[in-house]
Amino acid sequence: MSKKRILFITHEMAPFVDTADLGGIMAKLPKYIQDKGNEIRVLMPRFGVVNERKHKLHEVVRLSGMNIIVDDDDYPLIIKVASYPGARMQVYFLDNEEFFKRKFVFLDKDEKPFEDNQDRMVFFNKGALEIVRKLGWAPDVILVSGWMSSLVPFFVKTVYKDDPIFTNAKVVYAFDNPSLGNTFTDDFFVKASINELNEEDLSSFKDDSGNISLHQGAIMHSDALIMVNDPTDDALKSSIDQLDIPKHLHNGEEDFLPGYLEFFKSLIEEIEEDEEDEE
Repeated sequence: MSKKRILFITHEMAPFVDTADLGGIMAKLPKYIQDKGNEIRVLMPRFGVVNERKHKLHEVVRLSGMNIIVDDDDYPLIIKVASYPGARMQVYFLDNEEFFKRKFVFLDKDEKPFEDNQDRMVFFNKGALEIVRKLGWAPDVILVSGWMSSLVPFFVKTVYKDDPIFTNAKVVYAFDNPSLGNTFTDDFFVKASINELNEEDLSSFKDDSGNISLHQGAIMHSDALIMVNDPTDDALKSSIDQLDIPKHLHNGEEDFLPGYLEFFKSLIEEIEEDEEDEE
């Protein structure tokens, strides 16, 4: 695989945050892909459970300072960075005191979802793409991991489709069960509508019953899928079966990384073929 730029956008990555199978996968996959000769960038929220002192997070002043609009309110975006333990790889953390200071991830001490999870999600998705633009780092592949990042494929294929930073990127959505989209309100469609978008543009994030389906909205705007496990929702499974895009099912084996590398290689080959056709 020729050297390519791979962007990882995730809400969890062990040892910083590890709430499900995705956290363990993301703990190994970026380093493995980088060790195979590729450039890597990793973006994730700076949840309050991330120990800043232990992991030696520090602010990147040149990237901080912008505001992200969510539902007509401005929220300052602070960027921090840390080295991944035992690897020459940096992880960028998106921080905001109102959204991420609390010492929990998505559920409060009573195991109830935070009412502002949808606001936190929109902030993170918008902020991640704006930071990549500010870096001026055009990725060849964007691996979007987990429901909290599920707006990224949609934004890349709509709002940012003509942006040279993202125009040629292949978007891969990696997901497992479940999603917290069923706890969102219809305000989500207003808050996620940016630039010239409106609520109708986000219709792919609704299932046939009119309920919010974050996974469905993401897969409809992705170039490839990684399924950590088989979808438990029949409607979502049906939507996936109808999509004619590359799909990779996590095998659950201890040595799962080579299978992911082969999957990435096939996507890279498509990119290189497209580049040859343009010449």
